[in-house]
Amino acid sequence: MKRFLLIYVFLHLIFSCGNQAGVNQHKPEQALPLPPAVHETLSAEQKLQVYRFDTLFERLHKAGQFNGTVIVAKDGNLLYRKALGYANRIQNELLTDSTQMQLASVSKVITATAVLMLYEQGLIKLEDPFQKYFPEFPYAEITVQQLLNHRSGLPNYIYAFNDEVARPGYKMNNEEVMDLFCFKVPKAYLKPNARFNYCNSNYALLALLIAKVSGKSYPDYLQTYIFRPLGMRHTCTIAELDTARQRVARPYNLKWQEVALDASDYVLGDKSIYSTPYDLFLFSEALFQNRLLKPETQQLAYTPYSTEKKFSNYGLGWRMRDFNDSLKKEVYHNGWWHGFRTAFHRRLKDKVTIVVLSNQLNRTTYHTWKIYQIIDNVAEGEGVEDEE
Repeated sequence: MKRFLLIYVFLHLIFSCGNQAGVNQHKPEQALPLPPAVHETLSAEQKLQVYRFDTLFERLHKAGQFNGTVIVAKDGNLLYRKALGYANRIQNELLTDSTQMQLASVSKVITATAVLMLYEQGLIKLEDPFQKYFPEFPYAEITVQQLLNHRSGLPNYIYAFNDEVARPGYKMNNEEVMDLFCFKVPKAYLKPNARFNYCNSNYALLALLIAKVSGKSYPDYLQTYIFRPLGMRHTCTIAELDTARQRVARPYNLKWQEVALDASDYVLGDKSIYSTPYDLFLFSEALFQNRLLKPETQQLAYTPYSTEKKFSNYGLGWRMRDFNDSLKKEVYHNGWWHGFRTAFHRRLKDKVTIVVLSNQLNRTTYHTWKIYQIIDNVAEGEGVEDEE
């Protein structure tokens, strides 16, 4: 009993002072406003969870196993928010909660959401052949849905067009990816809908589809209908990135060597959105509140389409785990690209959002199961490593 009282007094001191462990303190111009849905008063149980979150990430950081930013929220309550480590090690610039990082494949979630918004407007049919929108596309049987759920069988453009990607100083764009598919017609890996085959080409093509049917460029569509309406003011594509004005993290390997960009970094849809955990929290909340997509459309996105995958699955832009359990079902996406590792996880029943972004190749970025253990108050144990 005395031990519990000591812990309670310790936690009370932490959360009654100005420098909270769960929220980084920055200069006023760096601080981000809390959304209206967030309740700033935490219960004693939540404060204990925050203490454990902070202990976990501080320990990982001190051990050299985590350099990045993180947010944990549940049912609209922003529980934990932290930035640890360097944005630019050479210049000794530290990460803040407004430092933008390349989302890598987490970008696919946003691309898929944009496609489904256009589907809701009747501008796209999921069962339509992609060739309907791009008659020059040489793979006649591939549908929009098969691009979304990675069942198209297409080869990955990064490897199929490696000679072009490897050209020094070249910045490839989506139109050029389409032109190369039409001109070179690389052999498909699989027949359409044969099985799940994760492929960046699918989402590079979907970015073109968004532009074609909306009449706006892919970056402009996202800014107009997603980022600006939701207040995601630290989110943009690489095409809009201004490193002179914006706080952008440099990507590093585990030896703190900066990882160089290549031509494929400038292809959009499959990656190359830059954002922050807070902005992804806003995006997640908008989905929970059905502000971007109707519940029935989200249900389509969270449906498993690859029955050959038994333990995890893929919907329309989302990976999922425990997909047959209504209480535990989790939809998520991870990313890994040029020094960045990213994790965006959402548990649907209790509206949990976990965002972990790293600008170093820290595998611990994917260990979100440790965060769920704290939320669910279960004993520490072994978890599963997440897929990209």
